[in-house]
Amino acid sequence: MRIESVSSDGKHPKELREAADWVAELVGDARVVEGAGNPIVDGLIPASRDGAPTVVAYGHFDVQSPGPAELWSSPPFEPTVRDGRVYGRGVTDDKGNFHALLRAALDLAEEGELGVNVRVLADGEEEVGGHSVIDYLATIDDPFDAAVIFDSGMIGTDQPAITTALRGLAGFQVRVVSGDKELHSGMFGGAAANAVHDLLTVLNALVGAEDSLAAGIAPVSDAERAGWATLPTGAEELAAGGGRAVDDSAAAEFYERTWTRPSVTVHSVGAGDPLLHKTSIAPEARASLSVRLAPGQDAAAMGAVLERMLREACPPHAELELEPWPPGEPAYMPADDPAVVACAAAIERATGTAPVMVRSGGSIPVMAALVGRGTPTVLSGFGTSEDNIHSPNESMALRNLEWAYASAREIYRELAAHAGR
Repeated sequence: MRIESVSSDGKHPKELREAADWVAELVGDARVVEGAGNPIVDGLIPASRDGAPTVVAYGHFDVQSPGPAELWSSPPFEPTVRDGRVYGRGVTDDKGNFHALLRAALDLAEEGELGVNVRVLADGEEEVGGHSVIDYLATIDDPFDAAVIFDSGMIGTDQPAITTALRGLAGFQVRVVSGDKELHSGMFGGAAANAVHDLLTVLNALVGAEDSLAAGIAPVSDAERAGWATLPTGAEELAAGGGRAVDDSAAAEFYERTWTRPSVTVHSVGAGDPLLHKTSIAPEARASLSVRLAPGQDAAAMGAVLERMLREACPPHAELELEPWPPGEPAYMPADDPAVVACAAAIERATGTAPVMVRSGGSIPVMAALVGRGTPTVLSGFGTSEDNIHSPNESMALRNLEWAYASAREIYRELAAHAGR
């Protein structure tokens, strides 16, 4: 956590390599792979017996930028313990969670009780949607019996969870050019094209168009929905996150919308300086937008649909440039998969509470890659909404770190026993 391994600003290649070296040194039998983006760690913690199954333990060592230092109650890269929590950038996402997976395997190996080979894969691009670890995974022919990822969260402060599905992601950086230079709005307004207006026209083709982007969505079982009924209400989730319902049905349909359907988001819009009282017509405007894809949808196909819709909406006098984001495929693991059931039993033993099966609106592309190669993949984690992930004062409860470590130990034991059945 003391290593400033920020990937989101492109200014910390030295620190990202330092973090990779730290993980590799901890694992021992590991190497740092470079050449395809930020460093990747590939290592092995061998089982205590021959003929053991192999389980992938994935995590990422990159973090988001801490933002303004004055918003932190303690320095973001100086881990600080107070009131039963550890404060620091990355403690929940994902350094604390990932360290629990590694430490548990190392301790079991030292005790002579590690019943699985633990193949460690870690990357420094998860926070920026990088594909280096996915591309690297495609070069590995070794079979994996299962994979475990601790990079999601619990439901509330005391309810562990296993995430069975993730949404995918397709998006663009958008640039609209509608003139050669900035113009005076009094002399040219009403006659000259305005890049801001044209950008809004382009974006409006997607905003609110989710129903037309719903092709290929996988169905949701009645058993899954029954489990969701035990969760906090959508109104409670929106309030806890500081959000407001977009319409009268949003709270009641919260899990349906965020877990099972695509959603369009315009992340940012830029042109001129909105803080200035300046009467000019902008020649250029930019935006960043994405669509979260539901399980069952295809990221490449959706990217083509989005591009077509944006280009068809662009006025003929404007130039539209679209820089695609790396596509992220959605992922889905059945709740009754034997590996999921085994890990659920392990987490219940470790925490005293059976985990609830949930989905997530977020994206972790490596899960889709692992599932796509036929590897049963279990996604869990011990963060909560109180942890301020990606925000100032990120923290994690010490109890939750203990739960993560204890759960990882039990998961390795259970997967070893499961393979022997």
